[in-house]
Order: sequence, then C-alpha cells, then structure tokens
Amino acid sequence: MGAFKAYDIRGIYNKDFNKEDVYRIGFYLPELLNTRKVLVGRDARVSSPEIYEYLSKGITDSGADVYYIGLSTTPMVYYLTAKYNFDASVMITASHNPKDHNGLKISQKNALPVGFDTGLGKLEKLIKNDKIIVAAQKGKIVDFNLKKEYISFLKQYSTDVSNLKIAVDCSNGMACLLIKEFLNKDILFLFDELDGTFPNHEANPLEEENVRDLKHLVLKEKCDVGVIFDGDADRVMFVDEKGEFVSPDLMIAVLAHYFLEEKGLRGSVLQDIRTSKSVAEYIKKFNCTINMWRVGRAYAALKLRETNGIFGGELAGHYYFRDFYYSDSGIMACLIILDVLSKMKKKGISFSTLISGISKYANSGEINFKIEKKSEAMERIREYFTSLEKPTAFYDFDGYRIEFKDWWFNIRPSNTEPYLRFIAEANNKELLDEKIKEVRKIIEHL
Repeated sequence: MGAFKAYDIRGIYNKDFNKEDVYRIGFYLPELLNTRKVLVGRDARVSSPEIYEYLSKGITDSGADVYYIGLSTTPMVYYLTAKYNFDASVMITASHNPKDHNGLKISQKNALPVGFDTGLGKLEKLIKNDKIIVAAQKGKIVDFNLKKEYISFLKQYSTDVSNLKIAVDCSNGMACLLIKEFLNKDILFLFDELDGTFPNHEANPLEEENVRDLKHLVLKEKCDVGVIFDGDADRVMFVDEKGEFVSPDLMIAVLAHYFLEEKGLRGSVLQDIRTSKSVAEYIKKFNCTINMWRVGRAYAALKLRETNGIFGGELAGHYYFRDFYYSDSGIMACLIILDVLSKMKKKGISFSTLISGISKYANSGEINFKIEKKSEAMERIREYFTSLEKPTAFYDFDGYRIEFKDWWFNIRPSNTEPYLRFIAEANNKELLDEKIKEVRKIIEHL
C-alpha cells in the first residue's frame, strides 16, 4: 500500500489502496486517536461513497460512532471538528488530484492535522500488522449535517463587493456546495455543478491549462478578478483583470490589508519557505513579525497555533487563519480577499496595480525535476552556490532556502510526488535565468 504520505493518505483508488485498506484504517483510527466518535465528510468523487461505506464500517466495527456530515468541503470538516470537540475526523477527498485518485485527510482534536510523523506512520503499521476483532457492541452512524451553521459562520466575512465584476471557476469541486451562498448576484460562474469526474478540467489551479477557461472569461467579460478553487475547496487562487495568474504567495500580502491594516491586529504572520521576499518586505509596514516554516498543512497549521499567528499562507494557495481554528479555508480566504479588492477599487486601485506594488522581483515559480538522486542533487547545488558567494541567510528545515545579496533559492524534495522542487527569485530576470541554467546543468550531470 503506497497511499500513506507526509500529509495524508492519498493515491489511485484500487491501486495504491482499496476498500479493505479503508476498512482497516477506519477500524484502527479510534484506537490511534483514543476516541469513541469520529466525524466524517466526503467529496463528490465517484469512489467516495464506497470509501465512506467501508471507512464507516471499520469505525463502527471497532465500537466507535460515526458522525456523518455528508458532502462537504475539507474546511467544513475542520470547522466542525474544532467547534464540537471531536478527537478525530476524516475528510474523504483527493483534493486537486485526478478523478481516479482518492484519499483521507485525518485531523485530531482542535482540527490539528495528523501527518505521517504525528500518527499516520503508526496507523500504517497498525493496519498491516494487527488482527481485526469486531467489538461486541458496534458503534452507530449519527447524522451530523450542520452545513447551515457553517454557512452562518462564513457569512461574517461576506461583504458588499457589488462594485467588482467577478468570475468564479468552481472546478466542478466542493466549492459548488457553498459558494453561491455568498456570491450569487451578478457573478459569472464556470463549472459550478458538482461532478466528481471533473469533466471540464482537473481541479488543480496550479496547472496552467486548468486556469485557461477562467482567464478567457475574465478578459472576455472585462472582470475585475477571477477566482478558482481546487477540488475540496481548501485552496483558492486568483487571476487579475488582465487575465494574469497571481502567484498565491503574494496574496499573503493582500490579506495583510484586512487583518493588519483594516482590523489593526498585531502579531505574527506565517509564510512557507518558498514565499517571495516581496511579501515580508511589503507587510513590514504593518508592524508585524514574519515567521517562515515548512510546506504543507501538517506543518503550517501546527506552527500557526504554536506562534498564535494571525494568519498565514503558502505558495500552493492554502491560507490559514487564527479565527478559523488555525486551519485553512479557500472560501474564507476568497471572501476576505474580495473585500480587500473591492475597497481598493473604490480608491481607484486595480488588482494588477495592487500586485505590482507588492511583487518586486523576478520569480521562477516552482520548477519540478524528476530525479532519483534527490539528496545528492540538493547537496551539489548547495555546495556549488555557497562556494561562489557567501549566503546572507540559510534555512534547512524543508530542503534548503539559501539567500544571497541579489537572489535566493529553495530546493526541496516533494513530500507527495517523485520530484525535486526548485524555486528562485532574483533582482532581475537576467540573473534569474542565469541561476536556473546553472541548476539545470548540475542536475543533468548527476
């Protein structure tokens, strides 16, 4: 079984894992997290009903109860986990992965993520080694559909943005379930019917071809902003009025206008190790501290809680909020960002103008190298560049982020895919291109 990852359990259904595996995961999960009740929600993928059936059978055979939300976004599961003090919850989803994939996102008390280092590794051993002994008194399934309550919570972030012309691509994913509760009137929607086969494009906004339809609609209809969600609505990304995709890390700086400027909050903000230097430089004017940490919810949500950060974000389009139990919500981020853009438009500032005031450097975006010798490549690249120039900063908690006077790079092994990921940023495009060329040369000669 190859579905246990750093952040969650995920893979091609009936190849990397199957219903028997899911049953055993359900059976041992209550023991792992020491609970007799498990909150469960699911997405609309074709395989999700079967996974729910076998997961719930495993949970109830262990003697624990299933509190079933039904169709849900992943953030809705986080919200109900924390608010109702569940010690365990599962969202059945493969997020942005293709239609033949599925998975399980597991959380514990306070909606804290359960990653490989914090429980999934032990769970993997349990399902491989232990025998199933069905409880004398099986658990029950409880209907726990509190969608209306969750909508009510999010509505506090829904403001009058009627001065904006907005296009929204739901990717046929779970955002379809909720988004029209907040954005309906005069909004242009794409692919807003739930369909777990994702007939129009894959639910991964980081792939350029999946944003093409939204860009076209924004330009055609002269929209102020385009919004696109991933499959389970824990991530959101944006297109400006010129039809240009906005790097998601830059939206951390946009969120600062709401939390630090408008609300006047003081404290720290979290960014991941790939974040543009522009972000920290921009939000320093709001008198806050920037903390940088590892990529992925399994690390970011814990770090935001540990530092009591106000909010945080990642290059992948996850945005975390203290007021959302230190968890991420694509819809909450969307509503807050649209509020900021609406207020900016009233001042005569377009989305692209706002971003141009934030982004000051040439950025490569994340480049993926498919390579077996990941560790060797990372060491070669580190040694090569540090021998040429003395770093101004060095971070080694998620691969390497090494900063120099005029540029920086991060190189890290993917936790979910067979790639070495590289991103760089420089004072100008010529220098950036030169550094990328040098990296490619090193990797090609391994």
